[in-house]
Amino acid sequence: MKKIIFVFGLAMLLFTTACKDNNTQNGIEVISPQEVYDAVSNSKNLQLIDVRTKEEYGEDHLETAQNICVTDDDFKEKVAKLDKDEPVYLYCRSGKRSARAAQIMKEMGFKEIYDMEGGFLNWDSQGLQEAN
Repeated sequence: MKKIIFVFGLAMLLFTTACKDNNTQNGIEVISPQEVYDAVSNSKNLQLIDVRTKEEYGEDHLETAQNICVTDDDFKEKVAKLDKDEPVYLYCRSGKRSARAAQIMKEMGFKEIYDMEGGFLNWDSQGLQEAN
């Protein structure tokens, strides 16, 4: 009987874990462009990082974003200067590079990382106006 209760309890634990919100993975939360817009609108000192290349950033970017390209050799050195205890918002063109940057930053000890779903393309398609 104890075995049955144990197995049932384990099954329930696995079920509830499997149903966990897919947008949060190990301290990295994937959020919508609207949520980024809201965060940018409500904060003056937001750590907003565009992880695209300097050329992409130069074409168009979110007004308050700083450019730290995830493919640059000194990416870790540059992000190490950010406050690891404050939220960091990341974006790229479509979401792949920012996901990579988020994982690197998580491994470096950043505690609260937000990755904009779909990147700048998604932001642009929604017609949000904060872009520079």
